Amino acid sequence: MGVLAEPTTGRTAEKGAGRLVGKTALVTGGSRGIGRGIAERLGREGARVAVHYGSNGSAAEETVAAIEAAGGEAFAIGQELGVPGDAAALWKAFDTAAGGDGGLDILVNNAGITSPKPFGTLAEEEYDRVFAINTKAPFFLAQLGAERLRDGGRIINVSTGLSKAALMPELIAYSMSKAALDLFTRDLSKVLGPRRITVNAVAPGIVDTDINADWLRGDDKAWAGAAALSALGGVGSPAEIADVVAFLASDDARWVTGHWIDATGGSMV
Repeated sequence: MGVLAEPTTGRTAEKGAGRLVGKTALVTGGSRGIGRGIAERLGREGARVAVHYGSNGSAAEETVAAIEAAGGEAFAIGQELGVPGDAAALWKAFDTAAGGDGGLDILVNNAGITSPKPFGTLAEEEYDRVFAINTKAPFFLAQLGAERLRDGGRIINVSTGLSKAALMPELIAYSMSKAALDLFTRDLSKVLGPRRITVNAVAPGIVDTDINADWLRGDDKAWAGAAALSALGGVGSPAEIADVVAFLASDDARWVTGHWIDATGGSMV
């Protein structure tokens, strides 16, 4: 659900030693939080990673530098989402930066926003922006990206456990937008299945990121309450979500498609 400054799994990988060597990946919202964790993890697996950012170019360059420092290869591309023509503009930037044939193997639709407002006060403009970024952008990024995606590729959509349970009703628009993304995931798996492209969704629970910092960090009661939701008794980290994404991106997950993967630490049981 959010942002973390320095995600890590505590592991390093030598260049050329991972499961994704020779692959190219694009991670939207890859400069911070869960997105950064995913970008770094895919980089450690050997993928060349396009780190997308909406406005914070310096954070994206930090992520690129971290991937390169670990022996990987990455580049940053900037494009605001939730505006007309966003998907086409993002792919144009990708094609320019990627060079070569502009081909892609892994698309991770991670970028998203929340709008924590009570049902009675959420403005129409805010509602539209949540859906434009969380639902519309992934749809058209996948649609326009399908011609770039190589056969046998991967699309991984980052959803939320809130699309299955009304645990935070103040995030009603966010939850709705991700529920639509879940349905998109299932249907798209049928559309792209003949090309052996798998499409799956990963659903985090509460994750220790900057987007949750105001209410989670520094408040022992809030942290304990969040941890109590998990069957494992803890709060998730970007690295833990990234590990699930890395599995789905690998050949090990070639027979898994159309699925919503619960990565909430057991918050849904």
